[in-house]
Amino acid sequence: MSDMFDLYYWPQIQGRGEFPRLVLEAARAPYRDVARLSEAEGGGIEAMMKRMEDAAHPPFAPPFLVRDGRLVSQAAEISAYLGERLGLAPETEAERLFARSVALTTADLVAEAHDTHHPVGTSLYYEDQREEAVRRAGEFRAQRMPKFLGWYERVATTNPARSGWLVGPAMTYADLGLFQVVEGLRYAFPRRMAAIEGRYRLAIAIRDRVAEHPAVARYLASPRRIPFNEDGIFRHYPELDAD
Repeated sequence: MSDMFDLYYWPQIQGRGEFPRLVLEAARAPYRDVARLSEAEGGGIEAMMKRMEDAAHPPFAPPFLVRDGRLVSQAAEISAYLGERLGLAPETEAERLFARSVALTTADLVAEAHDTHHPVGTSLYYEDQREEAVRRAGEFRAQRMPKFLGWYERVATTNPARSGWLVGPAMTYADLGLFQVVEGLRYAFPRRMAAIEGRYRLAIAIRDRVAEHPAVARYLASPRRIPFNEDGIFRHYPELDAD
């Protein structure tokens, strides 16, 4: 069995691919970011699309992961698959099941954050749905951000291990996912996050501890970490932000 993991995702954005990428980086696992490679290296977007088309179990969309011919898709599923094989998942069955639930809830938050700037349709430009986006973002800031962040806070508070992490006694892929959404929300809604994140002391502490993890810190300081931009899931449009 090969130790190498092949991660397939769009090369210009963090997007949903960043969730499994953080697990790979935190675990110091050997991996190739295939769509970022040159054609000579067997990579590129065309290689990614061909792999999707030829798959016996085709993914709906990137990201997907391939190892030894086995394909795993969906960011939360990939993160769980990696975490459980690379030492970034809880040990007990109950905690492993709950960590998967946390990752799936994080995926729900990511989808809602995306829909603040594309509430009508993903095939339309933001400028074609700006009015609806302003209304959707207002509800997201007022209701959904506190609901999700408050839930993470509750999960950390009630963790029986009393570790300060979301699930179990040590950092897992669930914590890496929380780190990524806090970073994304800070980028997309800096005014709103500045106003409310003080309410979620434990959740923000998890974000800080993940950022200080040696392997994660090296990754964040490297060119492998693509900056947030207005082509990704978390986008900063000043008209969508407020205290």
